[in-house]
Amino acid sequence: MTIREVSEKEKNQFNAVAAHPLQSWEWGEFRQKTGLKVIRLGVFEGKKLKAGYQLTIHPLPKLPYTIIYLAKSSLPNEAAFQTLQKIGRTEKAIFIKLEPNINLPADQSPLNHYCQKGEDNFYHYTFQIDLTKSEEKLLTAMKSKTRYNIRVAQRHGVEIVQDKSKKAFETYLNLMWETTQRQGFYTHTKDYHRQLWETLSKTNIYHLFLAKYKNEILAAYIFFVFNGVLYYPYGASTREHREVMAPHLLFWEAMKFGKKSGCKIFDTWGSLGPNANPKDPWFGFHRFKAGFGGRLVESIGAYDLVINPQFYRLYNLANKLRWRFLRLKTHL
Repeated sequence: MTIREVSEKEKNQFNAVAAHPLQSWEWGEFRQKTGLKVIRLGVFEGKKLKAGYQLTIHPLPKLPYTIIYLAKSSLPNEAAFQTLQKIGRTEKAIFIKLEPNINLPADQSPLNHYCQKGEDNFYHYTFQIDLTKSEEKLLTAMKSKTRYNIRVAQRHGVEIVQDKSKKAFETYLNLMWETTQRQGFYTHTKDYHRQLWETLSKTNIYHLFLAKYKNEILAAYIFFVFNGVLYYPYGASTREHREVMAPHLLFWEAMKFGKKSGCKIFDTWGSLGPNANPKDPWFGFHRFKAGFGGRLVESIGAYDLVINPQFYRLYNLANKLRWRFLRLKTHL
């Protein structure tokens, strides 16, 4: 087997082996438009691409160093790790953060041999729903309150539509900002979301669902469809007319859309663990997702392949201080 960079003419092969939307060729194009360098590595057996790894290079402000991120890839083999180390040195990386799309408890991680445990960008857990079940069985698997809320939305005449237009996207963006400001959460910039829409809305990966009630849009959720899996990365809703339970019907209609699109799994993109703390600020989202009857799956989390040990220690210290400041700022 050989490892080399993948050419654009091999795009379809690359997508076919990609483990997650964040490893898709289109996601790489989006990240390039945000100003990042993207490197796509392929593991080839002859001319056949067997595995792919898409890296994003993140320069550190005012410093001649970078951080490299390998998000939601398949598990690198020994040869791939050697190549990653070479790229890390060439790109003056302090470390390479790997967050593979592998469902295993952290203590069983095969990465312990190469890396040290790092800060996670994704939650360790996510709910996954088996979309091969019939609609009747999917409804039966839900919590009774969730089924009830879906019927409430239906009785109130809540309408669910798909709309990737600029107007629909701007509505989503306004709702997203309203939600994050209300909840005190961090999110990407508006320019980031606009670039994401401009790049991916032209593809079959990106889908925007709106929940309408009495000519008002109460919720707007983005879903990705990729290699037989439906994902829910972003969503927002207003506090208006909460009694009509629009998000519940929106989620259900998206699940039915996933089934019709040939998806076998619905991955809700992150949740709290099995003993979720009701006081956690994300508990409401966790409870909402849990109501749809999915299986709570654990991933191995993030690991850092350290390239520059000295600066790695300094970076971690500075990063901890930065997050303490940001958390304090939200309470001021």
